[in-house]
Amino acid sequence: MNILFVCTGNTCRSAMAAAIMDKIAVENDLDVFIESAGIFAEDGQSASENAVKAVAKYGIDMSGHRTQPVTQDLIRQCDVILTMTEAHKKLLEPMAGGKVYTLSEYAGSGGDIQDPYGGDLEEYEETARQIYDALVDAAEKIADMQKKD
Repeated sequence: MNILFVCTGNTCRSAMAAAIMDKIAVENDLDVFIESAGIFAEDGQSASENAVKAVAKYGIDMSGHRTQPVTQDLIRQCDVILTMTEAHKKLLEPMAGGKVYTLSEYAGSGGDIQDPYGGDLEEYEETARQIYDALVDAAEKIADMQKKD
């Protein structure tokens, strides 16, 4: 399964989600390929300093992350697109209908993942926790789907 995580700039939420999901996938032997991108991202920027620090608490090194914009190729290559907000989902649905969900929706809950951009480390850590909790549930869903295949 190819998963694309999407947020606005690809420096915080989608980057953290991809890094956290990569760790969860390894721990649970999930067969996934993970990408992240931003709707308004520029190519090649690094993740925000506080995003790197927030995921480091989970034993994840995200220092090598480089941003990329959402492209038609990325959309075509992925099986599921997980956005951080309902607004991101609505922007992508016309291009990728049927495979776009908010992360919370896919995980079986609801609501947007808060944007910590410009906030302090505590805000980033709270966002990382929100993402982690949602991804644990999403990973269970993916594992169940892969068992059936």
